[in-house]
Amino acid sequence: MHLLRQIQWNLLRRPFRQAIVDDQRTWRAYELQVVAWHIARHVERLSTRERIGIMVPTSGLFPAALMAVWSLGKTAVPLNYLLSRSDLEHVCRDAGLDLCITVGPMLDFVGGLPEGVQALQLEKLSFGGLPPIRRSRPMPADRLAMLLYTSGTSGKPKGVMLTAGNFAANIAQIIGRARFNPQDVLLGVLPQFHSMGVTVMTLLPLALGCKVVYSARFVPKRIFELARSHRPSVMVAIPSMYGALRTVKDATAADLSSLRFVVSGGEPLPQAVADGFQERFGKRICEGFGLTETAPVCNWCLPEEWRERSVGRALDGVQERIVAADGSDVTAQGEGEIRIKGPNVMQGYWNLAEETAAAFDAEGFFKTGDIGRIDSDGHLFITGRLKEMLIIGGENVFPREIEEVLDRHPTVKASACIGAADPSRGEVPIAFVECKEGESFDAAALRAWCREHLPQFKVPRDIRHLDPLPRNPTGKIIRRALKQLLEDTPKAQ
Repeated sequence: MHLLRQIQWNLLRRPFRQAIVDDQRTWRAYELQVVAWHIARHVERLSTRERIGIMVPTSGLFPAALMAVWSLGKTAVPLNYLLSRSDLEHVCRDAGLDLCITVGPMLDFVGGLPEGVQALQLEKLSFGGLPPIRRSRPMPADRLAMLLYTSGTSGKPKGVMLTAGNFAANIAQIIGRARFNPQDVLLGVLPQFHSMGVTVMTLLPLALGCKVVYSARFVPKRIFELARSHRPSVMVAIPSMYGALRTVKDATAADLSSLRFVVSGGEPLPQAVADGFQERFGKRICEGFGLTETAPVCNWCLPEEWRERSVGRALDGVQERIVAADGSDVTAQGEGEIRIKGPNVMQGYWNLAEETAAAFDAEGFFKTGDIGRIDSDGHLFITGRLKEMLIIGGENVFPREIEEVLDRHPTVKASACIGAADPSRGEVPIAFVECKEGESFDAAALRAWCREHLPQFKVPRDIRHLDPLPRNPTGKIIRRALKQLLEDTPKAQ
């Protein structure tokens, strides 16, 4: 069954069930479909373009807008409302948008849409004038369903081309691995312009016919209130969110007792956060691995298969290989670049033929740029990013190893390590730390801690205090900003 038809079938076969709860309202299943049909009529009237922007808060409005776009045979372009003005203008121009489905508060937040892009404000729509569209165009597997723009931590955002087949395959892969069922309740705190927010927290519950609860803003106390009220079975978040949840004073293990899956993705999970969360709430956080280019989930470590630092085995249908710098396959358990092939992998980058060609090897495997190893049981371990690797005195060093040590220090909330040029050693590590509330920064103590837990050549030459660390909208630390800061202020602060 095609993805859109599967979603519509699940909405209409139990039309009065609670499909979505968001900050504003509860959506019955049939209401999502009816609103989508009405939005589609307005989109049809206002735009003849093939691609339509969507910029709404995390809520039931997003799937309604998405189904409207897909019903017309068009491609959805979720807009990251936290982008810089220049990047937002680039995305709209690159995608060729002339219409964006949005709401007034979003327009106010971004300062209006770029020139040439009209706003279809949902709160201003009249559902009485135009009759709704009640028939959807076919959605074959090879149709370009979405352009998801990468977060742009380096350079301009790139449009990742994902088809209906990519999404359908990944949803089936995830359901098969975790045995999700219509009785599951998902708690969604990730933005829907993010690949995890789209696939796992939006499309999967729609396709499966289960309930999802959204919070547009991540407020730790609010997450516990929602957990008490709706008893979710699945929660997906990024490491910094789990770190923040540990700080809620009146939260108890009973609040999260309904969860059978506590999933972390988007960036490496610090061991200090994982251990602290389990100690506080009795729930083990299990990591997954994926990229926007893979729609996104490739690996997932289930609780019963957990092993320290593993992101789990590859999902069914996902092929993974570990490749050395010369392009040869690495021997068992050796480290190299992770490359991926499967029905969930993107078609390429929008308007970037050369970059698309460079992203795949001769066998059709996508080059992730992540470094890792696979153990004898098929578990994948991520050890670093190819572009982030430091070469110190001829030795390969990944920032994550240094960051893990710093994160275990009792005063440190989060850390990030980058390289600085050095005439004698090639590069030296420079660390930036964000301190926990109420804790003071002591560079000498942190360097002593590192000397105790790391080889001397991996000890940061300089440790600087930065509160907060620069992050993108999904919580990843923007190393490019740290490198710029290093260039602007070369001496230790």
